[in-house]
Amino acid sequence: MASGVAEGPLAGVRVLDLSRVLAGPYATMALGELGARVIKVEHVQEGDETRSWGPPFIMGESAYYLGVNRNKESIALDLTRPLAQDVVRRLALHWADVVVENFRPGNLERFNLSLDAMRKANPALITASVRGYPLGDDRAGYDFVIQGAGGLMSVTGPEEGTSYKVGVAAADLFTSSFLLSGIIAALYARCQTGQGQHLSVSLFECEVAMLANVASSHLLTGQPARRYGNAHPSMAPYEVFETRDGPITLGVGNDRQFKSLAEAVGHPEWVRDERFATNPARVVHRAALKEAIDSALSRRGREEWLGMLTAAGIPCGPIRTVTEVFASPEVEHAGTVVEMDHPLIPNLKQVRLPWRFTGTPTEPRTPPPLHGQHTRRILREAGLTEEEVQAAFQGGVANGPQAGEMSGQP
Repeated sequence: MASGVAEGPLAGVRVLDLSRVLAGPYATMALGELGARVIKVEHVQEGDETRSWGPPFIMGESAYYLGVNRNKESIALDLTRPLAQDVVRRLALHWADVVVENFRPGNLERFNLSLDAMRKANPALITASVRGYPLGDDRAGYDFVIQGAGGLMSVTGPEEGTSYKVGVAAADLFTSSFLLSGIIAALYARCQTGQGQHLSVSLFECEVAMLANVASSHLLTGQPARRYGNAHPSMAPYEVFETRDGPITLGVGNDRQFKSLAEAVGHPEWVRDERFATNPARVVHRAALKEAIDSALSRRGREEWLGMLTAAGIPCGPIRTVTEVFASPEVEHAGTVVEMDHPLIPNLKQVRLPWRFTGTPTEPRTPPPLHGQHTRRILREAGLTEEEVQAAFQGGVANGPQAGEMSGQP
C-alpha cells in the first residue's frame, strides 16, 4: 500500500487546483506525487466533468477521473456565490504558492477571481492557465479537435485513407507536461527573485511544439509532411515486421545496428547492397527492405526472433495489448502499479509516475478524493467558523459527504 511516503522534492509547496478534465488535473496530480499539497476545487454539484465520463465506473467512481486525480483533497463550491469566491481568494492569498486553472477566458473575472488581482495582492503567487488556443483566441480546446488542427492527425495513421487520432489524449498530455515543467521553473525563479508570475500554456501551441522533427523537416524543406503508417520518415528499418506467428517492431537507428540485424537474420550481404548500405539509401528503398526482412523473419516465430535480436543488441519488441503490458516483466520489475486505500474501492490500482529520485522518493500518496470529501475541513482551514461551515452546506454554497470526512485522505 502507498502510505507513510517520505517527503518528495516539492514538499511544502501548496497548490490550489481550479482545473478540470485532463491537462490541468494530470499536472496537479504530478505536483502532488512530487510532494506538493494540492486542493482541488470542484463544481458544487457535478464536480469535475470526468466524474461522469464512463463507463467504466467502479463503485460509482469514473475510471477516467480516478486515473488523473490522486494526491489531492477535494472541496466542492458554487463559485457563483460570494462566500465560495471569498474562500477561494483566502486560499489563493494566504495559503497557496500556485493556482492552476483552465476556465474559459473571462470566467474567473465573472466570479470575481481575477488572477491579476490575486497576484497583486500576493506578489509571490504563481498562477497558471491552460487554454485551448494561443492568447487572444478564446475558443474552447478539446484534445481530438486540437490533434486535427495542430497537425498531429495529418501524420498519424495509414499512408492512404483517413487520418487517425492518437489512442490517448496526446494534446492534453503534451500540455500537461509543459504546464508541469513551467510551474516548476516558476517556483525555481521565485526562489531567486521572491516574485511569482503568470504562466500560460495552450493545447494548440503544445501540440505544434511536439511535432518536433516533423515540424523541422517541413520548415527547412517546405515539403508537406505525410503519413508513413508505422514507418519512420527518416530511418529504416523502423516499423512493424511479420514473423511466422505474429508481428514485431524493429527500430534500427544506425548502420552498425543494421549490420547486426543483417547478420542475425542470415543475410550479411545486405550491408554490401547499395540499396541498404546506408540509412538514406534504406529510406529510399524502404519497400524493398521491408519485403526482404519480412521474408527472412517468416522462418521463425515471434518469441524466438525477439530473443535472438535482443541478444544481438537490436532494438525490437512485441506489440502488446494493454492487458499484456500490465502483465509484463517490465511493469512488475519497475513496480509501476501500486494499490491505494480508497474510501470506496479496496486496493485501488494506480499507475505510478515514472520519476525515480534517490534522495526525495516519489510515489502515489493519497487516493483520488470523493467529490467534496474535504470540504468541511478546508472551509475551517480557510477561517470559517463551524456555524459558517454549516450555513455554507445548508445554503448550497458548499457540498461534501454528509457524514463528514472519510478515512484515507490527508
